[in-house]
Amino acid sequence: MTSRKPRIAIAFPADANALAATLVENTRLSGVAQALSSAGAEVVSAPFCDEIAAEFEARLAEVDLVLVWFNPFEGGRDRSRLNTALRAAAAKGVLVSAHPDVIDVLGTKDVLYRTRHMAWGSDVRRYANAQAMRAGLLESLQGGSRVLKQLRGQSGDGIWQVSLKGSQLVVCHATRGSLPQTMTMDIFADLCLPYFDHAGAMIDQAFQPRLSEGMIRCYMVGNQVAGFGEQLVNALLPDSTPGSRLYFPADRADFQPLKRKLEQEWIAQMCEALTLNQSDLPVLWDADFLLGKKDSNGDDTYVLCEINISSVYPFPPSAMAPLVEEALARCRAVI
Repeated sequence: MTSRKPRIAIAFPADANALAATLVENTRLSGVAQALSSAGAEVVSAPFCDEIAAEFEARLAEVDLVLVWFNPFEGGRDRSRLNTALRAAAAKGVLVSAHPDVIDVLGTKDVLYRTRHMAWGSDVRRYANAQAMRAGLLESLQGGSRVLKQLRGQSGDGIWQVSLKGSQLVVCHATRGSLPQTMTMDIFADLCLPYFDHAGAMIDQAFQPRLSEGMIRCYMVGNQVAGFGEQLVNALLPDSTPGSRLYFPADRADFQPLKRKLEQEWIAQMCEALTLNQSDLPVLWDADFLLGKKDSNGDDTYVLCEINISSVYPFPPSAMAPLVEEALARCRAVI
């Protein structure tokens, strides 16, 4: 046993042109650093860009745990070099949250397909190439509008609502400011080719008619709900007014049925379906839910929309204390 302080690194995107000023204290994560330090951790600032990969790896060699806030794409670059460094650190015994291998399993849209049999599931298909999408999408559209999603992305990029209009498609990209367009299947399939080249597949999910009622984001620390976000979703509703995300603590009364389902049933079922141990779950992650059809008792059901684990921020204030407690607990298990 040792009485030394846990050493926790916070990894975040660095500006290659201003590395001297790139400290966690100067970023949006300064509050996390302060909370960890106040709880007894030694916090290590770990900025990353490809140009300082070697320095980053050396810095991680001196810590017990690294908490990573890094989107799939930052500054036009992917995470491949970062992921190499994180895997190398993990191989040397450093705890990595979220580990790139866990992101590959849990943090892509493939989770919608692999857990489609669960109570949070919906009508989901997976297309391995554009040819399969041409055939499968025409069939799935016979049942109504669909949402096509690239496996990896952020801010609505690569997410499309698609509907049939005669022999044409009406498509709307989920990126801000996009408007519906009418085009042929061949043109749309060509638009989607980069998604297949990048990640190897696309997900086709049934459009949820209650989308206009909003989305519930469950902020998770390990396998426990630590807070909620509620937002009116407008990316695929071009005529709607943009809605802010509102934050709530984990005890919000009307969200307790969803919280119980997650903590008592769904997380364990998800881990079994994905062959994950619950100990593999990130320190901080979130799951987005849309409202499904009312059940026979008139109660809400919930449909998984996506899971985010690469860079979950901002998050409700109620999640800070559980985040710190979980991070310290994981460190104590290895020092």
